[in-house]
Amino acid sequence: MIQRDSPASIKSAKSMTTKGRFDIRTLLFTTTISIAYLLLSAWLVGFKTDQLWLVVIFNACYYFSWHTRHLITGFSIFIVYWILFDYMKAFPNYLYNTVHIKDLYDAEKSLFGVVVNGVKVTPNEYWLSHSQSWIDITSGIFYLCWVPVPLAFAAYLFYNDRQAFIHFSATFLLVNLVGFVVYYIYPAAPPWYVQLHGFDFIAHTAGNPAGLTRFDQHLQVNIFTALYSKSSNVFAAMPSLHSAYPLVVLYYSRYHVKKGFQALFALIAVGIWFSAIYNSHHYVLDVVAGIACAAITIIFYKYVLIRSAIYKRMVAGLYKMII
Repeated sequence: MIQRDSPASIKSAKSMTTKGRFDIRTLLFTTTISIAYLLLSAWLVGFKTDQLWLVVIFNACYYFSWHTRHLITGFSIFIVYWILFDYMKAFPNYLYNTVHIKDLYDAEKSLFGVVVNGVKVTPNEYWLSHSQSWIDITSGIFYLCWVPVPLAFAAYLFYNDRQAFIHFSATFLLVNLVGFVVYYIYPAAPPWYVQLHGFDFIAHTAGNPAGLTRFDQHLQVNIFTALYSKSSNVFAAMPSLHSAYPLVVLYYSRYHVKKGFQALFALIAVGIWFSAIYNSHHYVLDVVAGIACAAITIIFYKYVLIRSAIYKRMVAGLYKMII
C-alpha cells in the first residue's frame, strides 16, 4: 500500500539550495493567498489573532528553508481542516436541518440506559452523579490527546515515510469532511445541552466544557474552558470526531510503529471514547457513529480512492512537493 522514500529522492532534496526560494511568482502567490485568507475569514467569522498567527507561521516556515517549506506544505492538509472547521461558524448547521435533541436522548436511554434507584438514565447521567476526582483528571488528559496525538503521529511519519504521511493526512482530512457532511444532515445536541437546557432548541448556544470543567477546577487551569469558548457549533455532536481520530492513528500505526506504541494508541482511543461519555460531550451513539465514520472512510480510502488513477497522480504531485 505504501512506499518508503528512496535514498535518491532524499539525497536530491537535501542538495537543494536557496536559489528560487524567493522568486517573484512564489512571493506573489503566498502573499495573495495569505491576504485572501485573512479577508475571507474577517468577512465570514470575524478577525481573530489565531488567523494572523496561522499566516505568520505558514509564511515563516515556507521561506525559512527548503526543509521547513516541505514540512508546512505537507501539513497544509491539517491547515485546510482547521480552516474548514473555523468557517463552520459562518454556516450553523441548525439553519439547514432540524436539530435532534429529545429523539437522540430517548434513543440513547433506550439502547444504553442503566437503572439507578429504579430510574432509567443515560450513561452520561449516571456518570454525572458518580464522578470522581481521579477520573476527572485522567479523562481530561485523554481528551487532550484528540488532536496532539494525530499531529505527533503525522510528524513522525513525515520524518520517516513521506508516502505514509500523505495517506494518513489525507485519510484524516477525509474523515473530517465526512463528519462535517453528517453534521449538516443530522444536527444533534450533546448530552450536556439537555442537562442545561432541556429539550428546547436554543440557537446561538455557547460552547460548554461540561464535565471537563472539573478537570480545570482540580488543576486550577483554564484549558477546556478556553477551548470550548471557541466552539464552531454546539449542535455537531453526531458523529463524534473526537472518537474517529484515534482510530485513524491506530490503523496506520500498525505499519509504522512497534507493538508498544500500538498498544498506547489503543489505550488512548479507549480513553477518549470513555471520556467523551463520562464528561457528557457525547452519547454512546455519537461515539459509535464516530468510530463507524473512521472505519468506513479508511475502507473507502484503501479500496476505492487510493486505486483511482487521478488520485494517484495527486499523491505523486504532493509527494514531489514535500521531499
